[in-house]
Amino acid sequence: MSTVLRALLLSALLTLVPVGIGVVVADDTTNTPLPPAYKGTDLADFDSSAAVVQRTPFCELLPAEAVKAALGAAGELTSYGNGEESAALPGSDVAHEYGCLFAPAETAGTEARGWVFAPPVSAERASGLISAATTKVCVPQPTAAAYGTPSVAVVCTNGDTRTASFRGLFGDAWLACSLTLPVGVAEADLVARTGRWCVAVAQAASFTTT
Repeated sequence: MSTVLRALLLSALLTLVPVGIGVVVADDTTNTPLPPAYKGTDLADFDSSAAVVQRTPFCELLPAEAVKAALGAAGELTSYGNGEESAALPGSDVAHEYGCLFAPAETAGTEARGWVFAPPVSAERASGLISAATTKVCVPQPTAAAYGTPSVAVVCTNGDTRTASFRGLFGDAWLACSLTLPVGVAEADLVARTGRWCVAVAQAASFTTT
């Protein structure tokens, strides 16, 4: 083999090796997108019509800051998925949704929730769910900001606690959220805090890494 040919082969090899290494490094350092940072947005300032809610698990995407702002303290997470039995559900029923429950260890009855139905929901079904949200203890809030289309907001009183909840249809996804606090918290404050919590729920449920 001539000296010129050896030089050409060596030059080609030195060029290929860094390129190969560059490809491997690029594959090993793929960045995973992060969910949006918590900003404490009021529901009235949130465009719920632009949210594209996924019918998938989202609890791990909820910022700890949003939980603390809603509850006034850190909360322990209980999550459940479609087809699972959970003590977080009434009667420990089997879930047909993806849900999150955050509760502070030191305050019984105080909790923040968010859940999205696993099956798709039609506009007709959504109207029925809105009607069912109003009960003797749950009073609708007709002036509340929209949370999907259509949507409903209710405030329910149960003994020493009061719960505010927003529920609505985002495309074909039925998304709901609630905040339960002692009745000593003013109702207006409860509704405002619930609104900010529900924005965080909608943002987490809309976030996708795909």
